[in-house]
Amino acid sequence: MASEPTVPETRVLAIASHVVHGYVGNKMATFVMQSLGCDVSAINTVHYSNHTAYKQVKGTKTSAEEILNLYEGLRQSNLTDFDVLLTGYVPSAEAVQAVGKIGRDVKFNAGTKPGKFFWVLDPVMGDNGKLYIPEDEVPEYKALLREADLILPNQFEAELLSDTPITDLKSLAAAIQVLHKTYQVPHVIITSLRLTRDNHTISSRAPSKPPSTTGSGTHTPSDTQHLDAATSHPSTWPTSIPSQQSQTPQVNLDDVENLTIIGSTATSDFKPRLFRIDTPQLPLFFSGTGDMFAALTIPRLIEAVQAVPDLSSKPSWRSPDDVSPENLPLAKAVQKVLASMQSILGQTTETCLEKMKAYDARAAKEGRTGDEADEGTTKKRHLALMSASEVKVVRYVKELVNPPDLEKFKPRVVEEGSQVPKEVGERKPDELKVTHLGIGPEGRGAVQVEESAEGGEKLADGLERGVELKISGLKEVDSDVLRGGEAVAETEKENAEKA
Repeated sequence: MASEPTVPETRVLAIASHVVHGYVGNKMATFVMQSLGCDVSAINTVHYSNHTAYKQVKGTKTSAEEILNLYEGLRQSNLTDFDVLLTGYVPSAEAVQAVGKIGRDVKFNAGTKPGKFFWVLDPVMGDNGKLYIPEDEVPEYKALLREADLILPNQFEAELLSDTPITDLKSLAAAIQVLHKTYQVPHVIITSLRLTRDNHTISSRAPSKPPSTTGSGTHTPSDTQHLDAATSHPSTWPTSIPSQQSQTPQVNLDDVENLTIIGSTATSDFKPRLFRIDTPQLPLFFSGTGDMFAALTIPRLIEAVQAVPDLSSKPSWRSPDDVSPENLPLAKAVQKVLASMQSILGQTTETCLEKMKAYDARAAKEGRTGDEADEGTTKKRHLALMSASEVKVVRYVKELVNPPDLEKFKPRVVEEGSQVPKEVGERKPDELKVTHLGIGPEGRGAVQVEESAEGGEKLADGLERGVELKISGLKEVDSDVLRGGEAVAETEKENAEKA
C-alpha cells in the first residue's frame, strides 16, 4: 500500500549536479524529495558518468548560458511557479550568477506574499581545507547569501562565508551570528562538525581519516592532477587554502566518535538560537550524503512548519522569539532527517562490508593481494569499494518516509548561542560612510550612504579620486541585483510591520 505524501503539494526547482551511475546531486535529491511527495524539476549543472570519488570520470559541465536557457524554456511555458528552490554544486562563478538570476526571478514571480517562496542554498565550495571550485566563485556565493532562506554549509564553508575561524562552540556561534546578522540569513545548518569531548572543533583544514559525512557536500577530493574540464571535477584541483587559518588544539582524531550537526533560526534581532544533534560516525566515506541531507530537509521543514498555526505565512518561516532552540521547526526537521539518514547509511555500511569481504576473498584466491598486488589491482579494489559504498537510496523508501529511532536524535540547546556579543556581525560603514548591505557582490552591489555633511564630503572626495561606488538606485547597479534588493526591502518592511 502506497504511503500518503507527508507534505502539501510542493513544486521544487533543484539546480545541482547529475551522474549517470550512482546517487549524488540531483540524482539523489530528486528521488528523495519525490518519495516524500514533492514535484521536482531539475536543472543539472554537470553531466558526469559517475561521482568523482572513483578518481576517474567522463562528462561535461553546464555553462551559465545553458542553465539560463533551460530556465527560459520553463518560463516561456509558464512553468516557473515554484514553491522551493534548492541549489547545490555549481561549476563556475558565471554559473553561480546565473543561479542568482533564476532565484531572483522565481522569488519575484512568487509576489510579495510572505512564506510563498523558500530558497535552500547548499554552498558546495569545499571541505578539509580544499576548494572544490575556482576561487572567484566564493564572493559570488557570498553575494547570494542575503537572498537565501536556509543555507547548509559544512564547517570549512561556514568559515569561508563568515570570515570567522571556528575553533569551538563560542566561535561557531559567532560565525553563525555573522551569517544571520551580516547577511540576514534566517536559517543556518552547519552540516558536519567533529567535536572533541570539551567541545573544541577539529580544524576544517586538518587531514583526517575519511569518515562518513552526514552533510558535507557531494564531491570527494582526489589526487588526480589532470585538469581537463571535460574529464576532471574541480575537486581534483590543487588545494587552495584561505590565508586565515584556524588555531585548534592538537587532538587524536580516533577520540572523535560522533559527527555533530548544529542549526539555528535567527531571532527578530538576528541572534542565533542554536541546537545540536550528534550522530555516530560510521567507518566509511559516502558520496551524496550532503544532497540527501538537503533534499530531506525540505519536506521535513515544510511538514514541521505546517504543524505550527500561521507560521507558513510568515517571511522565511521564522519562528517567534519565544520559541526555544530545541523546539524550532528546523530542529524537528533535522531530527527526522538524521534518523532516516543514519538508518540508511548504517544498512549501506553493512552491505558494503559484506561485498568487500567477498571481493577480498576472491582476490586472495586468485593471488591478487599482499605484496603481489600491483597498481592495477589496487585500482580495481578502489573501484569495487566505490561501487559497494554507493548509497542506493531507492532501496530505502521506508526509511525515508518513516524515520526510525527518532528519540536517539533529539535536539539539544547550545547555550553559547545566547552568549555572542550583540555587535558581532553588525555592518559598519567605511571611511566614506558607505555600508555594503550584503545584496550583490562587494563593489557592485547595494550600499547605504550615511546622510551627513561629513559623509557627503568624503563621498564626493572619493568619487573625485576615482573610487567606483555602485549604489542602490544608480544606473550602474545590475538590474537583477536591484530586483533582489527590492525583494529583500519588501520582506524587511513586512517584518517591521509585523513587529
